[in-house]
Amino acid sequence: MKTRFYRLLGLVVLLVSIGSVTGASAQSQSAAHQENSPSLYKRLGGYDALAAVTDDFVGRLVSDKQLARFFGGVSRDSQKRIRQLVLDQLCAATGGPCIYIGRSMRTVHEGLGITEADWNVAVKHLSETLEKFKVGKAEQDDLLKILGPLKADIVDKK
Repeated sequence: MKTRFYRLLGLVVLLVSIGSVTGASAQSQSAAHQENSPSLYKRLGGYDALAAVTDDFVGRLVSDKQLARFFGGVSRDSQKRIRQLVLDQLCAATGGPCIYIGRSMRTVHEGLGITEADWNVAVKHLSETLEKFKVGKAEQDDLLKILGPLKADIVDKK
């Protein structure tokens, strides 16, 4: 059961979980740009909007046939915990007030056998979620700039 929990956690954070290194790199933008522009967190609509996006995205991942192997046997309570970790990490990485207390992306995904095809399916689901919520092109691009570098820590290199 514990292994299944970690597999689910690994897949769910596949795209939306952003490690502290990524959050730091997003925060290292020029000071002038930060002063003149609201944070990505604010541009995305804040906590409630991120929660709605997280819920929709996770729902898409869970119901996808290709990704189903990551979701077997996980309790509802564990699913809620995973959802909250994803939301906290997304919130923190986009400049919001949340603190992510989870593990690194490399640690979470190691040994799961996540393939390039799995990554592409998850990206497709994220894009569909962002479109559903009418997230602007600039915000989508900024979010993908944060998420893109995570691929190296998530996709199995075998």
